[in-house]
Amino acid sequence: MASFFTSRLFFISLALVVIAATLPLYVSGYVLGLLTVAFYFGVFAMAWDLLFGFAGEVNFGPTFLIGVGAYTAGILNAQFGWSVYLCIVLGALASVIAGLVLALPALRVRGPYFGLTTLVAVLMLQNFIVVFADLTGGEIGLTIPDVITINAGANYWIALGFMTISAAILYGLSQSPIGLVLQASGQDPVQAGALGFNIVKHKLAAFIVSAFFSGLSGALLVFYFGTASVGTVVDVAVGVNVIVSAVLGGRRTVLGAALGAIFLIVAGEFLRPTGELATFIVSAVALLVVLFFPGGFLGAALSHEARS
Repeated sequence: MASFFTSRLFFISLALVVIAATLPLYVSGYVLGLLTVAFYFGVFAMAWDLLFGFAGEVNFGPTFLIGVGAYTAGILNAQFGWSVYLCIVLGALASVIAGLVLALPALRVRGPYFGLTTLVAVLMLQNFIVVFADLTGGEIGLTIPDVITINAGANYWIALGFMTISAAILYGLSQSPIGLVLQASGQDPVQAGALGFNIVKHKLAAFIVSAFFSGLSGALLVFYFGTASVGTVVDVAVGVNVIVSAVLGGRRTVLGAALGAIFLIVAGEFLRPTGELATFIVSAVALLVVLFFPGGFLGAALSHEARS
């Protein structure tokens, strides 16, 4: 970790955060709103990368954890009138509990079955939302009566601060002894187990951490949107965006996942006038990155810096 803090990329990242913090002083509310959403998606992607990039487990259902946190927070506020901040904390806690319940059996299966288990969890959550429409708002969505703030600049700073703190924590964890064990177990679980590491225990810890940040970010996002719906926090397409963001930014970089999310959200929005062509262009860029830069944006930059 020490080498990162003395690298050019660290100082570039620090400069970017400082510049980003000043944007509300001279950009429009539209741009701030777009970046606010991108920052929350950045946390989604970083949390996903911790589980896939380091633990080696492909979670095809990141929106299960996101959706549980988002809907728990939204329901507690809309149906019971609880305070926003308490709802956010309880949303994150609910996501951790749901993640624990899902991970305990899922981590004991190998290969594609783990990914299928997480994907089925998303489909079950979608079905739950539709069946219990009186509680969840169903397909229409749940209107949230309270928001953190209506000030665009304040919302932006909250999202930026949250993403920055999350990035520092998740990156620090990835470089800790636990992160090194996760890397070993992800690359060669048999060898890691032979060395005496408890593979399931460490992967379970990674899943719980991923669930916490996913749920917390999901809860914050619904109090920014003022609504919770399948299309915004649970849909499989949302999960695909999270996965593509992490792959674009770079596997096992954590920070790159956030960059990938910002790129994906911003590019998708500015290409919106092109209609369906926007999806094609973004997908083509993602495919080219996977084929020619499998390490992603940040992975390629780190490799270049190491060579130089």
